[in-house]
Amino acid sequence: MDELHLPKASRARVAQRGALAPAQEAAFRAFSQAAFAEGALDVRTKQLIAVAVAHVTQCPWCIESHAKAARRAGASAEQVMEAIWVAAEMRAGAAWSHAFVALEAMEPGDGHAP
Repeated sequence: MDELHLPKASRARVAQRGALAPAQEAAFRAFSQAAFAEGALDVRTKQLIAVAVAHVTQCPWCIESHAKAARRAGASAEQVMEAIWVAAEMRAGAAWSHAFVALEAMEPGDGHAP
């Protein structure tokens, strides 16, 4: 499917998903509610974390829903954008730090010319 034409979640599609696997749908909804409930972290912080994770997992529906939820929970547009930049750094940082794997693989004795 073309990424520029992603299907929108409609009430009909949500109902269809739930009808096809009602127990799993209910369990996931309960898990989601528990995960995003006020706790040691406030809801705003949890939603900012979700915005960042959604960018790393590259889920457009998650990005949209959690950016809106973060704003509803009191996050500023600047805080949402800063969370996105933290996610970008973490994703880029993983590639950068994995250079050690390549360096080790290219050490003398790896069967290839130096």
